[in-house]
Amino acid sequence: MTIDQTRSNCRFCSVISQTNGEDPIGSAGTFEHYLILETAQPWPAKMWLEPEPISQEVLDALHIVWERGRPLTIAPDREYSHPGYTRVLYYRRPAKLFAKFEKHEFIVPHSLVSSLILALLKQPDRLPSFEEYRQHTNHIRELLICTHANIDVACARFGYPIYKKLRSEYANASGGKLRVWRCSHFGGHQFAPTLIDMPQGTYWGRLQPEILDTLVQRNGSLTKLYPFYRGWGGLSQFEQIAEREIWMQEGWDWINYHKMGQVLAMDEVNQDWAKVRIDFTTNDRTTSSAYEAMIELRGHVMTAFDSGENEPLEKVKQYRVSRLAKVAAIKDSPA
Repeated sequence: MTIDQTRSNCRFCSVISQTNGEDPIGSAGTFEHYLILETAQPWPAKMWLEPEPISQEVLDALHIVWERGRPLTIAPDREYSHPGYTRVLYYRRPAKLFAKFEKHEFIVPHSLVSSLILALLKQPDRLPSFEEYRQHTNHIRELLICTHANIDVACARFGYPIYKKLRSEYANASGGKLRVWRCSHFGGHQFAPTLIDMPQGTYWGRLQPEILDTLVQRNGSLTKLYPFYRGWGGLSQFEQIAEREIWMQEGWDWINYHKMGQVLAMDEVNQDWAKVRIDFTTNDRTTSSAYEAMIELRGHVMTAFDSGENEPLEKVKQYRVSRLAKVAAIKDSPA
């Protein structure tokens, strides 16, 4: 199918992107922390700028999040939610090397949301006053699926069916170890349906029902997930591209390894190449090692960043890992 045919036959950016072969890797958000609020729908496109459905007091408190983090909303759920209260999920990067984000969860009266946000982000000495509202849910995995139609219709069209399947089948069968949420926009709607898997912080896109077992149960052939992986939120773009290849070599255990990345050198002008290093420690802390990788431009594809009848196509770069080598760990590397 030609690009012109794709544009005339489909208004969804995610279909155009997939048809034209855009690789989703390297598109995960990289944040120090996430602040996630239970918020009733509908969610407007400019929900972080308008005092509805989020109060102005809460919006003012959320300004702190934008410095190095990302605010998100999740839709209330009949089973999970508590009338008159707001669930607040807070995830933060715990160290330079880490495997998953550190989770804090509270269910507070609506009137205390802004105070809790300030305590979490700026006034930690006030956190003890919220202990009665703390939820001990570190054993619960949270899947956040974007269904934010007012940002892009592709997220509702493709995201909602995946949400329904995950919510009705996988969450219900998890024995309370998995929750599934409808989530606001977190970027990359050209890869819809897309989700964030917390607390690991892995991003996924173009999800299909047949790969959900592998993603949720974390067993079977890992290579099935290769074209759906957007990257790990603990790394930057070029580091994410390398990390996918490493994960495929190391297998499922890799997800629990403590990791950190760094860009050793790169093309500062055109961003056509980069040399990166991923240091890691095994889950039992008995082995430390690292990989170094060369990332190079392999070409371009045309994509659509938004859905619509006449949205323009954009030229985007596509990369490949041209060299990947395991190297010795740096002695006394920071944890």
